[in-house]
Amino acid sequence: MEKSNISRRAVLQVGGAASLAAAIGLAAGQPASASALLASKPKATEILDLGPAVVQFSLMSGLLVGDTLYIGSRNLDPVRIVAFHVPTGKVTGQTELSNGHSIQTLAADATGRYLYAGVLQKDVGTKPNLFQWDLSTPGTAARALGHIGDRDVRDISVAPNGRVYVVGGGSPTAPALWEYDPATGQIINLGIPDPGATLARAVAATDSAIFFGAGSTLNGGSGASRACLFAYDRAAKTFKNVTPAEMLKDPSIRDLGIVGDKLLVSSAGSVENSKVAALSVANPASYVVATSEGKTAKNFVAVGDKVYFANESGLLAYSLSSNAISAMPYQGPSLGEIWGVDTRDGKLSVTSGYGFVAEIDPLSGATKTTDLGEAGAPSDPQTVMGIAAGAGYVYVGGNGVISRRNLRNGQVSNLTAPGEAKDAVVVNGALYTGQYSGQGIWSYDPRSGKPIAQVADFPKEQNRPLDVCWDEYNRLVLVAAQADTEGGGSLWTYDPRTAKKGFFLNPIDNVQLLRAVASHDGVAYLGGGNPGLDGVGTVVAFNPVAGKELWRLDAGEGAGIAALAVQGKYLYGLTRKGGLFVIDLPKRKLVHRSDISTVSHGFAALVTNRGAVYGVSNTHVFRFDPKTFEVATVVADIDGGWYSGAHINNDEDGYLYTMRGRNLVRINDHPRR
Repeated sequence: MEKSNISRRAVLQVGGAASLAAAIGLAAGQPASASALLASKPKATEILDLGPAVVQFSLMSGLLVGDTLYIGSRNLDPVRIVAFHVPTGKVTGQTELSNGHSIQTLAADATGRYLYAGVLQKDVGTKPNLFQWDLSTPGTAARALGHIGDRDVRDISVAPNGRVYVVGGGSPTAPALWEYDPATGQIINLGIPDPGATLARAVAATDSAIFFGAGSTLNGGSGASRACLFAYDRAAKTFKNVTPAEMLKDPSIRDLGIVGDKLLVSSAGSVENSKVAALSVANPASYVVATSEGKTAKNFVAVGDKVYFANESGLLAYSLSSNAISAMPYQGPSLGEIWGVDTRDGKLSVTSGYGFVAEIDPLSGATKTTDLGEAGAPSDPQTVMGIAAGAGYVYVGGNGVISRRNLRNGQVSNLTAPGEAKDAVVVNGALYTGQYSGQGIWSYDPRSGKPIAQVADFPKEQNRPLDVCWDEYNRLVLVAAQADTEGGGSLWTYDPRTAKKGFFLNPIDNVQLLRAVASHDGVAYLGGGNPGLDGVGTVVAFNPVAGKELWRLDAGEGAGIAALAVQGKYLYGLTRKGGLFVIDLPKRKLVHRSDISTVSHGFAALVTNRGAVYGVSNTHVFRFDPKTFEVATVVADIDGGWYSGAHINNDEDGYLYTMRGRNLVRINDHPRR
């Protein structure tokens, strides 16, 4: 489905020659007139600000309290909670939080007075990540309660006695179980139940026991823990492992919920489908388990004997009496990623990542939807994913959306697509994306009149496509994907002419995550690395048609590879520690290394343009001299608003596109010959 956002977002209409005089700034910071730009070919670097890249109300959580659905924002600044009154279909209030970029979890106490929110944040520190909003005085802003020692808050549960339990991750240490006591205002660490876990995404509390669900992501193959469920005895202050045996092979526990005397437990699936178990709260060793559909099971809500929950493609129903899972009848638009499932007056209120609320009759599937933007939720610029340009358009990936900008008239519309377009390429006027999580390759041709659609699927555990390029020699779209929970990765290929796809598992090895791909003369060059900054970084030359390795070289020098590009006979590579390496392809020999960490560190991207290789990091745009490989800064302190790593791309005219803050910019740069 394609949704136009022009009427509500006229601020985005920046583009074309008419806007040049207002939007162009030279690298030196001096303005240039449109007439001067069009009259002669400038030598200085020009930056054209095209306005906010992706604008929408993006969300990551939803919780119904009474007649009001409280919705936590995602990837917006400032982070906020909006109050959506279900009977009237209107947003009736909001509050802003003082820290974080997204709210993945909301929880309310038994009285319905206090709403608790936890945030995700970019950096480890002591800024608050746990907040409370007094719903009896909604005009008063939510207050910061403090911070749990883990960077991110992923789930919150409030026990009947009012004590609040919190879990998360993102810090160098394993995740702990945290308790907030409203009586004392203190946040305390109750302990780390599994030192091998890397992320805790689920917690559920009674007055006497707290259940802690965790596991690992981005650490497949490294010996980290898999799914683990612990019961914490408040009186004895001890943890007991109560993980159902059927879930031990899964990457993690995904969600928990208490329904009567049962604890509902779900696992995150990978090579197998997710599972749902019903455990006795009093005796967790007594349980039944059922295999679900898909790789996700989350957001439990009970209606009679049925417990409804979401997977990656819709809603399912679990019968407590028969221990069986079935698809729920549904008549309505795609729900995309679901961030909340609640019940009111016998119907389900579903919070969709596409920015709407669906009221669904669970028996008939009849559905009524309300667009949150139209209901009054504020739409703002967000941080972004991949960028692609060509045939007069620029595409930018967001959460559940791809922004399409017409460069001729500046009009912007949003293409609704599941997950996130982590990277993309335009080939012969058509867009091809790598869609996270596990969504394969999607395509959109603005000339066809058809909505964006999936054109190739791949094993779901190959979930994170990170780099997309075009193989001109073989006429193939190439995608480098990493497997977050299993380790290793895969190379995907797609032929737009025949719709034939190719899949090559672990072309580097079964540990290194595949993070970069570049193509030249029919050879795909693949770059890998470990989850962290340290370790091997291997380049593999690969035949994408035959699926065979041609040669390999350890080029990372103790660091994983962030990006690759080919110019002439040289393969350029960036490491995540800020190293540049250059390989002479005919000789298969490393011919240059240098430290460019002053302009690039961590994730970065490269593109070949106008006879030179350009790069972008979180902070700078730079290019390399084709002869000496010396780095030169093109735009300093660009500080792009990236959600998951910087990107840069170009169009047929040699213009570069990347981000400055949360705005899309076009760069016109002329490298020395």
